[in-house]
Parts: sequence; structure tokens; C-alpha cells
Amino acid sequence: MPFRALSARKEKLYSGSARFVPSIQVFRVWRSVERKTKVKRIYGLQETQFKLYFFRATRQKGVTGANLVKLLERRLDNVVYRLGFAPSRKAARQLVLHRHFTVNGKVVDIPSYLLMPGDVIAVREKSKKLDIIHDSLRRTKDNAYGWLSVDKASLSGTFMNIPEREDIPLNANEQLIVELYSK
Repeated sequence: MPFRALSARKEKLYSGSARFVPSIQVFRVWRSVERKTKVKRIYGLQETQFKLYFFRATRQKGVTGANLVKLLERRLDNVVYRLGFAPSRKAARQLVLHRHFTVNGKVVDIPSYLLMPGDVIAVREKSKKLDIIHDSLRRTKDNAYGWLSVDKASLSGTFMNIPEREDIPLNANEQLIVELYSK
């Protein structure tokens, strides 16, 4: 087969001077993935866990994005952090895994345990001396969240109700996450 000269367009393509310009669709998908990654990192979840929460949120009545955030806020490790018993969600997860908390009087060591309205979260008797809990409580505001109540004297708190999306201080566009998984 004899050598043929490339057309000017193909020559430009192969020379490297032509650059790939992503379409608007690519930017939308990229932004959706970025938001999903942000929310996953905030709550400390793996992809499979996050997908399970998303599909559980789709089965509930109402807006899927808001349902997703509400489910994530009901996790025990998140509530321990929001109550002020831990300085971060990662530390809260570790404290829960090491059996430092009870829910309604029973020891729970599952960070993904979903709380129901009325559940009482308390620090176990043998864990009440931990410095990390006292230091964290000292730094937190009193009753910063309307769906939680904290008793710093007894080191306990109550999950009073499921929060509304407007009450949750999360700067993420969950609609982009819904669009990503809906494809």
C-alpha cells in the first residue's frame, strides 16, 4: 500500500496541535462526580455504602436528594459528631467502633446505625473519663442543631426528630448527585 498524504484536518489532528475540548455534558458529569465525592468524604463513606444510601433514598417519598442527606444525618457516627462528643466524624466513627456509646441503654458499635426520633445516645460509664470527649464538648456550642438535644452534665443526647434539609448545614448540591445516579 503506497504512502498517502494526510488531509490538512487529519494532519492537524495527529500533530497534537488540536486539543480535545470537552462538551458541556462532560463538565456536568464532572461536576456531579465532584459533588458526590465531596459528600462521600464529609460523611466518610465508601462508594458502595453511598450507593446503598442513595437507592434507599429513592425508595422513600419526597425529594431524593433531601432524603439522601437526611439518611446520612441519621447515622450514629454523624450524630455523635453533631452532639459534640467528638472533634470530627472520623473520630466519632472510631469512638463508636470502640464501643464508647450506648443507644437507648444498649451498646452499639456500628457507625452506620440509623437513629430514630426519640433515641437517646449516651457515653458509657467507663468511657466518661476520656479526654477527647470532654475537650470536644468544651469546644462545641450548646444545642447548635434543632433536631438534637445535649446534656453535657450526664454526657448524653437525644435525637429528637429527623431534620429537614434546610436545617442541615451541608454545602452540597445533592441534585447533581441524583442526576449522576439517574443515568
